[in-house]
Amino acid sequence: MEDEREIVTQVSGYLDKEGVELKRFRSCLKWVCLDQSNIWRACLSWFIFSLFTIGVPIVSHFALSCSSCDDNHSRPYRAVVQFSLSIFATLSFVCLSRWSRQYGLRRFLFLDKLCDASDKIQRGYAEQLQRSMKLLLIFTLPGLVAICAYKVWWYVSGSTELPYYGNIYISDTILCTLELCSWIYRTAIFFLVCILFRTICYLQILRLEDFAQSFQKETEVGSILMDHLRIRRNLRIISHRFRAFILFSLVLVTASQLASLLMTTRSSAKVNIYKAGELAICSISLVTGLFICLRSATKITHKAYSVTSLAAKWHVCATINSFDNADCETPRDHITSAQVFPTTRVDWESDNEEGDGDDDIDNTKLVPIFAHTVSIQKRQALVTYLENNKAGITLYGFMLDRTWLHSIFVIQLALLLWMLNKTIGVT
Repeated sequence: MEDEREIVTQVSGYLDKEGVELKRFRSCLKWVCLDQSNIWRACLSWFIFSLFTIGVPIVSHFALSCSSCDDNHSRPYRAVVQFSLSIFATLSFVCLSRWSRQYGLRRFLFLDKLCDASDKIQRGYAEQLQRSMKLLLIFTLPGLVAICAYKVWWYVSGSTELPYYGNIYISDTILCTLELCSWIYRTAIFFLVCILFRTICYLQILRLEDFAQSFQKETEVGSILMDHLRIRRNLRIISHRFRAFILFSLVLVTASQLASLLMTTRSSAKVNIYKAGELAICSISLVTGLFICLRSATKITHKAYSVTSLAAKWHVCATINSFDNADCETPRDHITSAQVFPTTRVDWESDNEEGDGDDDIDNTKLVPIFAHTVSIQKRQALVTYLENNKAGITLYGFMLDRTWLHSIFVIQLALLLWMLNKTIGVT
């Protein structure tokens, strides 16, 4: 009884911790004005979005246009920068508003499905929720520091040439502050959606790792099948919710980078850090956000593929071990040995040349054998099912795995070479 009470106390502690992390998420949404829990907050959220995503970029573009400025203070790439940031902020804001209104934060983060999860999953997901806010700062702050330094230099060094309204110092301070707030708002919203996707994927990775432990102990095939169906359903839900965001992000990042490449490689373009500083920071931010999404999707898909490999290895080990026991003169009634070939010493653990892509699921370790508790027909049926029903993140039916990433790289490279051939004649 004392052990059971201790387990219940630990689980309750993790659930309480998740409640704290959920409150932190809601506080973060309030600070960036994305909380739409009631009509007043929704109106405020849409007002701030319209101000920083549409109003400030348009006003700054026309109010700070300076045809008489020197080359270092002219901004020929400002239009593509502002349009790129605004379109990504709009995409992220619309997706967050839809998710918040349709699912709610707790259901959207799959916190309502943690009640039946193991202690390891609850602890790992609580830690990941806490880390997600730190990741948002890590990805947002470098761009903010860089753009702050660039804006301060631009306003201070060009104060005598830039247009101002009323007092020059007050005018420059207000315009610079508004531009910085607009920049950090738009990039933070985009990174927030990317990190939310990464966090949700991490929960399913924890579930897959816990599911893989089913092959290390005596487990019924029916329970293994039910756990896999539950994981496939969660991955299908995640794919359905994020597929539009990932697809539009991929297309828009490609279009944005091609437009930037076209403008910077034309014969009349003059590119330096003063003119193209904003463009460089914007491009790095957008590509980084897309990289977070694609890496998270391919990582969880690779984990799901590894489960199929583990099941096949489990089936092979059990089958070989059962035939070896059938050849023995005194067969044992119950075999739980983790070694398939007792006469051969397998020393793979000391080999340090495994690739970086190896993980805890797809490895070269042998698995414990329960040959007499799971029949060969059931094992074969389970492996066949896993081979023909692969789980992972999909994009309108296409599995986001490494092969898909290779295809994206080839397409991007072809577009790059085509664009360079049109601008500077590279073949």
